[in-house]
Amino acid sequence: MTDTSSATAGSMRVAVTGSTGLIGSALVERLKRDGHTVVRVVRGRAGPGDVVWDPQAETIDAAALEGVDAIVHLAGENVGTRWTEDKKRSIMESRVKGTRLIARTAAHMTRRPSVFVQAAATGIYGDRGDEVLNEASAAGKGFLADVGRAWEGASAMAEEAGIRVVKLRFGIVLSAKGGALKQLLLPFRMGVGGPVGNGRQWMPWLSLDDAVEMIMSSLRDPRYRGVLNAITGSARNQDFTRALGRAVNRPAFLPAPGFALRALFGEMADEALLGSQRAEPGRLRELGFTYRHPTLDDALHAAIRGG
Repeated sequence: MTDTSSATAGSMRVAVTGSTGLIGSALVERLKRDGHTVVRVVRGRAGPGDVVWDPQAETIDAAALEGVDAIVHLAGENVGTRWTEDKKRSIMESRVKGTRLIARTAAHMTRRPSVFVQAAATGIYGDRGDEVLNEASAAGKGFLADVGRAWEGASAMAEEAGIRVVKLRFGIVLSAKGGALKQLLLPFRMGVGGPVGNGRQWMPWLSLDDAVEMIMSSLRDPRYRGVLNAITGSARNQDFTRALGRAVNRPAFLPAPGFALRALFGEMADEALLGSQRAEPGRLRELGFTYRHPTLDDALHAAIRGG
C-alpha cells in the first residue's frame, strides 16, 4: 500500500543521487544540518547507510532503499565538454536510464516515498532567441531539448504510482566551487573575460543557495508538483559578463567569438554557450518562493564569497 503521509512533518529520511556533485553536496549538508537523515545512492564503494546502484546496468539495491520518505535525483553526465557521438550517448543514457531506474524502484516500494524531486534543465527549450519561456512553453529543438524531453519523461512510473513528482528545470547554478562560474572565474580575474559570441543570448541563472532551497521547498510543500523553472531570472550574456566583471573588480570587454567556440567545442558551443533561453520562474512566483539572492549582482558576490 502506498504511504500517503506528507514528507513535510518532522525529520525525513531522504535518498539522494548525485550527492557529490555541486548541488548534491550542498543539499546533503543542508539536510543534515536541518536534522534529516541522508541516504546516499552511490556507484562503486559504499559507506555505512549508502545504497549501491549502477544506472548504466540499471541495477540498484532496492531493499536498502525501502523506508525513505523522499528521493532527490540529481545524477547525470556533465554536458560542458565537446560532444562526440559517444559523449552524447553517455549524456542521454545517464539521465534516462538513471531516472527510469530510480523512478521504477520508487514505484515498486512496499512503502513508497511521498515525493520524488528530479533535476531537469532549461536546455529543454532549445535556442529560442528573445521569446519569453515559462513552464507552459513547448520544448524546443536540438540535442539538449531531446535530452530534456526524455529525461523528464523517464520519471513517469513514479507519477503513475501516485508519488508527487517535482521536475526542477535548473538554469546556470552560480558557485565558485563548480559549474560554469568556476570555469569563468580564472579568465575574468586575469582581466581577459568578456561576452560569449555576440553577447545577446539569454542565460537563465540562480544561486547555489537558492537551488538548495528550491529542493527543500519541493520536499516540504505539497503545492510543488510537476515542472518548475528553477531559476531566479534570465540575463543577456553581455549583462552577465559585466556583472561578473564588477564582482571580481576586473574589466569584461574581451569577447569569445562564436567561430572560435565552435572550433573548440563544436555542437556543444551552439547549444550550451551560444543558445538563448529567456526563461522565467512563473510557477515559483505563484508559489511565493523567497529568494536568498534575488539579483544577479547579489548572487555573483555570494558565489565568490562562498568559495
